[in-house]
Amino acid sequence: MSKHIRLNPETNTKIRTVDERLMSYNIEMTEITGGTFWKAYTPEQIAGTEEFRFSGNMTDFTAMADLMQVYPPIDLYDEKLRRLAKALGPAWIRVSGSWATKTYYNFDGTTGGKAPAGYASVLTKEQWIGVLDFVKAVDGKLLISVSNCAGDHPLNGELDLTQTKKIFDFSHAYGVDIAAAEFMNEPNMLEFSGAPKGYTAADYARDQDIFFGWVRKHYPDCLLVGPCTTGDTSVISSDKGMGAGIANMMKTCTTDELMAGTKVPPDVFSYHYYNGISERLVSMMPAAHWSGDEAHTDAYLAVAPENARNHAPLRDQYVPGGQMWVTESGDAGGGGDTWASTYLDVLRTLNELGSFARITDGVIFHNTLASSDYGFLAHGSFDPKPNYFAVLLWNRLMGTTVYDCKSPDTEGAHIYCHSRKDGKDGCVYLVINNSLTETTTVDVPKEAEQYTLSAEYMRSSFMQLNGQKLILSATDDLPHMEPVSVQAGKAELAPGSCTFFVL
Repeated sequence: MSKHIRLNPETNTKIRTVDERLMSYNIEMTEITGGTFWKAYTPEQIAGTEEFRFSGNMTDFTAMADLMQVYPPIDLYDEKLRRLAKALGPAWIRVSGSWATKTYYNFDGTTGGKAPAGYASVLTKEQWIGVLDFVKAVDGKLLISVSNCAGDHPLNGELDLTQTKKIFDFSHAYGVDIAAAEFMNEPNMLEFSGAPKGYTAADYARDQDIFFGWVRKHYPDCLLVGPCTTGDTSVISSDKGMGAGIANMMKTCTTDELMAGTKVPPDVFSYHYYNGISERLVSMMPAAHWSGDEAHTDAYLAVAPENARNHAPLRDQYVPGGQMWVTESGDAGGGGDTWASTYLDVLRTLNELGSFARITDGVIFHNTLASSDYGFLAHGSFDPKPNYFAVLLWNRLMGTTVYDCKSPDTEGAHIYCHSRKDGKDGCVYLVINNSLTETTTVDVPKEAEQYTLSAEYMRSSFMQLNGQKLILSATDDLPHMEPVSVQAGKAELAPGSCTFFVL
């Protein structure tokens, strides 16, 4: 049955103002250094004719050959990459990931390219300068997590700050300060995330205080962010909605356990969200996986806002009045599903942005900018995927004031409203018709600009804007993303489409 929605800007009421860097992204530490990351899907796996296999020691998934492949370092000086990243507008850039927890900062070049005992990879001075230059070139702000592995506990005791001091002091001397810091990536999985063998939640609480205390004393303008869990199992109500998904496969600890007894509070509360686990990992935990046939449903789209609502009380407990950051976000933990790089995932991405802004102020870090199936840009070529164009349009149109538009979500239709990004009077509506069979009829009260995103089929690698395919030019220039003018009256939105109305 077709849905009927009435847009009435006169009844809008302000909910809040959100961060201008709401849509941000990750560049994994393993991309910077080169090393293993999620293995690319084969055409047969995408087609569903090849099984997914895994073998190896589940205590270190970064070394599992069936899941991982070795990639060279990303070229952060690539002109195309920089131009496309800068076009997204101001953003936070997070350099972290499980690999970061075991990376040695070889800024003096003394290791001969080999990781010292207790570490797994090496970051060179030139590679880190590449990060700092990239952050500066795209008008970014830098968030990192630091190493916290056996090499950082030489006496098997508390955290040694040698590595922390090295990366903070070098970045400051170079002229690009670290603007925010999480102590450790996904600490609720403890040694599975790279911490020393036998590491406990109490050890984490002690060491986070050591780290936060040093940063607050020496770099007081740096935001302290944490605890950066995969999603707290104590507040997530279902297997499929359980944050980063991978945590379903092992024993984890809670936010309360990680923060118990800490004396230095964070400035920002953080957690990770994914819609369960990817096809790569489905045989390990089938209950935590969504099929592609479910990826447009209301239940699937509800996972992100459910995570935000359920984590907000923890934010209120540990960072009252502070922002909430989703420091990793994507369609599925484990590198993304086979449809992550298609139009099908645009519905989830835009709905996450709209629903999160309606719930809280903060930042969402998409995982990743240019790596694995869930990246905004294709690995190596840096060609934009549908999600890139979707968030580019969001950033161009949606302002920072969030409105209650008095149009509640209904089955198969989700509506969000913000101020205009151009600062003019009026507002911008986003209407997501996530039904794949029914149209949505919208009553437009006056002349408006309409931007409708769609695709020839839901798993298409190409997205259309008002019927025109969105691709780069022969010289890698962005396409013109122009609206169509619509008069007051009824607008029919096709099944599976996402439409912005600028009034």
